[in-house]
Amino acid sequence: MSASAYPHWVFDNSPIPDPFGYGEQAVQFLRALSHPQSSLPSFAFQLDPWQERIVRRIYGPRHPDGTRIVKDVWLQIPRGNRKTSLAAALSILHLIGPEAVPQGQAYFCAADRKQAEIGFLEALGIIRMDKNLSNAVSVNNPKIGAKSIQSHLDGSILETTTSDGDKFHGTSPTFVMCDEVHIWKNRKLWEAMYSGRRKRGALFVTCTTAGRGRHGFAYERYSMFRDIALGKIANPSKLPIIFEPEEGDDWLDEAVWHKVNPGLRYGYPLLDEMREDAITAQHDPIECYAFRQFALNEWLGNSTSPLFNFETYDAGAFEVEIDDNGQRVDYETDLEQFPCYLGVDYAQSGDLAAIVAAWRHDSGEYAGQITIKPWFFVQSEGLEERERLEQVPYRQWVNEGYLIEVPGPVVTQEAVAQVVKEICARHDVRQVRYDPWRFRATAAELLADGIPMVEMRQGSATMGPANGELIRAVNGRLIRHDGHPILRNHFDGVAAVTNKAGMIWMDKADQKRGHIDGAIAASMAVSGAITAHEQGGLYARDDILGLLVA
Repeated sequence: MSASAYPHWVFDNSPIPDPFGYGEQAVQFLRALSHPQSSLPSFAFQLDPWQERIVRRIYGPRHPDGTRIVKDVWLQIPRGNRKTSLAAALSILHLIGPEAVPQGQAYFCAADRKQAEIGFLEALGIIRMDKNLSNAVSVNNPKIGAKSIQSHLDGSILETTTSDGDKFHGTSPTFVMCDEVHIWKNRKLWEAMYSGRRKRGALFVTCTTAGRGRHGFAYERYSMFRDIALGKIANPSKLPIIFEPEEGDDWLDEAVWHKVNPGLRYGYPLLDEMREDAITAQHDPIECYAFRQFALNEWLGNSTSPLFNFETYDAGAFEVEIDDNGQRVDYETDLEQFPCYLGVDYAQSGDLAAIVAAWRHDSGEYAGQITIKPWFFVQSEGLEERERLEQVPYRQWVNEGYLIEVPGPVVTQEAVAQVVKEICARHDVRQVRYDPWRFRATAAELLADGIPMVEMRQGSATMGPANGELIRAVNGRLIRHDGHPILRNHFDGVAAVTNKAGMIWMDKADQKRGHIDGAIAASMAVSGAITAHEQGGLYARDDILGLLVA
């Protein structure tokens, strides 16, 4: 993160405009509520200062005609910070409180019925703590189907619904609470609700913890609100409240825990439990990701099924010197003495083509380790449109030398083959593993030129063991790399799938816009280096050039 999206305003006591007193009115209403689990006298609803600031920021600022400026709130906060209680209280504010409007339509929206019921039952519990509130509503609480609370005062209704929401097209919501959108399967319900917002000036509040992966509806919303928080987008109707670590924050630093968990200073979540979870997370990559996502609210770039421990991978990066002209110094000279293995994944339509080289250090300072370096190719036609759609800096990568731009509408096989030849001319290449899809004819030509081509089909029986070798090498701290951003991006985009035989298959986390070509090429290259070493250089023998790996 190059800048901070952290909501410092929540704690700095800066003035929050409230020209009509609606912010104060909302705060006083919430303070008058009771909660069945409150530890305060008379079970008073606990509205802590950080929550009060958020309420004032939503309901205080107004247009000259008195209408609310904020219409769309993104509250992203770690688990255990009582966001459900706040969400329930806000729903009551719009059902029978000062924000209610005649025949208002309020909704608790969640991924499934059980999740939606949590917020609903929280609101119902608050209402039942007050006799006057209980008498002002009627409750429909069936075991199956939508639950609802209706106000006798003006006919307003609070209803639960789930994220398959096609049937809600045509509604005119006045308040919509969207819960844990990072687990929503699609955007149907959001689109149905949002399409009716203009009719009655609805307020949308999203309360969620961070998700995983750079794809999908939730990430798109998070990314937009984060850009607003960073000042990249000016839209006063949208309010980002993102409690996430800032650049340079150490996830094991308890000061960071307190910063991103505003409830910690008031006793929630439980600090001792966080400490216990952190100890486990230090020794278990899966638990580490879970801790950072749910306890620290960090939106991790890798998929929900990461291929390996990315902290370990990132720690394997070495610094590349920059010359007087600002260009990266060629470090391959130091690698020419070591055996080299290539993986080639030729581009399918819309994908990038990738070559990854893996050098096995048989001696010296890094003996036993493997250095990897990628080459990526992209067609020039449509590059700007690709960049716009995928939100990936392709032009910048071309300018910085990370990406080879091939003129025309496709990446030609000749362009990829030429780089293979250049690498082989410079290094002791023992094996070039390649995906035969649309590359077999070119591979035959390279083989005829004396280049050790090895066809490697992309089935699970072949790629499963190769992926396993790559994962073990990364997690075993055997991989060195130059921090190439495209290769990191492609590893980031992998969803690791384990089949019944225990083989790991690489799938795209984002089927629509993701790319994993570099990850596949790296798997072929690294597994080639490891397998050849363990078998005493078997694949380097001249009599098996063209060996089929399948």
